[in-house]
Amino acid sequence: MTYQATVWQVSKKIEKSQILTEVSCSFKKDVIYGLLGRNGAGKTTLLNLLSGKTLPDTGEVKVSNHQPFNHSDTLDHICFIRESKNFKPSLTIKTILKTMPAFYPNWNAEKALELIEMFELPQHKTVSQLSKGMESALGITVGIASRSPLTIFDEPYIGMDAHARQQFYEVLLEDYSEFPRTIILSTHLIDEVSDLFQEVYFMKQGQISLHETVDQLQERSFLIKGPKEAIETLAAKGKVLDRSSFMGDYSITLYIEDAEELASLYIPASCSRQKLSLQQLMVYLTNHKEESFT
Repeated sequence: MTYQATVWQVSKKIEKSQILTEVSCSFKKDVIYGLLGRNGAGKTTLLNLLSGKTLPDTGEVKVSNHQPFNHSDTLDHICFIRESKNFKPSLTIKTILKTMPAFYPNWNAEKALELIEMFELPQHKTVSQLSKGMESALGITVGIASRSPLTIFDEPYIGMDAHARQQFYEVLLEDYSEFPRTIILSTHLIDEVSDLFQEVYFMKQGQISLHETVDQLQERSFLIKGPKEAIETLAAKGKVLDRSSFMGDYSITLYIEDAEELASLYIPASCSRQKLSLQQLMVYLTNHKEESFT
């Protein structure tokens, strides 16, 4: 297995606050990842470490087998597009496009101009003159046109309307199909982009709470409704992410990791089962606490 990036037992404090605690994860070559979790879960700090913006307090971060921090050859192959402040406010779009080949060896000027036209970005304007949505579109343009082996997007679409965001998703997938690379996308608009992801990491309180392929995650997760006795029996088959009851109707959100338990799962006729969206799963995996039946 070829990995583009690995994180091993990484911990990080910022201003005496523990942000990451013994985080370990790996990102395979040419795979699109979703990094999901609530605000404050540690996602941006992890991405800063992967992109060489900072060092861990303990543990190890490697990209293409090198620590990215202050390693120029490695940094040349990483593009990190943040939510904001990606470019100097005084620079024009035209100047930014001219300077990008110096930062990204795989830079594709033709793709950049195509995206500038698609997003209707005025090349003569400075970053400070752009709307928030236009500034985000510029960041997305650079991220895609960089064609960096490790491309990271951290909530890159702030201020963009639904149509522009959909254009971003479509172009990203189209360009990835032609020029595969490792892409990590941190987002809270999960249902919009869930079809992009091949694998997902869920973060909660500075740790990785779950890592799965999207297909496996959706195969192993269910919302089951039915009589209390049947529901309680099914709860023993896996991890209960959520329980609820209302006027005698009972339900559980169940995640079954064990393959044998999943294969042998029998849902009684008295119960109903439905799959969950990635958005619903994120809420349960990073927020909800199991509740007792009453």
